[in-house]
Amino acid sequence: MIIIDNKVVNIELVEEQFVCNLDACKGCCCWEGDFGAPLDQDELDILKEIYPKVKPYLTQKGIDAIEMQGTSVYTPQEKEFSTPLVDNSACAYLNYDEKGIAKCGIEKAYEDGVIDYKKPISCHLYPIRTKQMPNPSFEALNYDRWDICSDACTFGKELKVPVYKFLKDALIRKYGEGFYEQLDATAQYYTKK
Repeated sequence: MIIIDNKVVNIELVEEQFVCNLDACKGCCCWEGDFGAPLDQDELDILKEIYPKVKPYLTQKGIDAIEMQGTSVYTPQEKEFSTPLVDNSACAYLNYDEKGIAKCGIEKAYEDGVIDYKKPISCHLYPIRTKQMPNPSFEALNYDRWDICSDACTFGKELKVPVYKFLKDALIRKYGEGFYEQLDATAQYYTKK
């Protein structure tokens, strides 16, 4: 493990390779699973605020789910808030591009300059999952293995891109440039040993 400030980073983020391969998986992480994307507390208000601007980027089923469930839902099993689902399956913020690849309606609105919020940080960080440790001053960053991401693992190995490098922008967004630079320097030292 690597400890930077109060972050405990699983060494798998350095050792394993990963690059999303949307042509192969079609973005199935947006419709597979039992729960929506985990949300940070501050994201609950953000989703309420941006929903009217994001709504044109969503499917009718997604709009119906959000208007019935809300812009976020509490998931008792996970003890956290997450994005609502359509029929207990796809994220309500999901849409598809012309190739049938799942795309985030929030991210599309961001790319079009309609909003200044990219997407839930848990989505941006995936396959990293964060969790508060028993000592609440510390947060763990772990590599989440999911069989639907096997194409991303294969593609990452082909390109020789460690998980943490693939997620550079997301890590900087969440923890800042200084954190990423320390992680990168530590990872470089570790891989040379």
